Amino acid sequence: MKCRGYLRDSEGVSTAPIADPYAAACPTRTVLDRIGDRWTVLVLLLLAERTCRFTELQRRIEGVSPKVLTQVLRALERDGLVTREVHAEVPPRVEYSLTSLGGTLVQAVAGLDAWARAHIDEVERSRAAYDARA
Repeated sequence: MKCRGYLRDSEGVSTAPIADPYAAACPTRTVLDRIGDRWTVLVLLLLAERTCRFTELQRRIEGVSPKVLTQVLRALERDGLVTREVHAEVPPRVEYSLTSLGGTLVQAVAGLDAWARAHIDEVERSRAAYDARA
């Protein structure tokens, strides 16, 4: 991992490397990229409400294609944020849920959601003023 330096304990001994998300090779950058993805936050917020089937996620998140939703869900599953459970039925029923790790991320993402809801009027006014100048 590329890092800026090392964390030091109270005695000045090096402990863990400090991540540098601006470096392309930094593992934390991939996590930030995942969170910043166009659809990830929406998937996480829905799964925070309840376990969902693929079709419910696709229906609730307007504009996401099945291919992209599949890619996002697989990536979240790979990162340990979402679990995928296949039920042995005909046709097979697949459900997605947050893991406990995913739940900790939702706490942070929910803050972004709350901010966006609280400030959308200001953002829209700023956009309109900017567009009027252009």
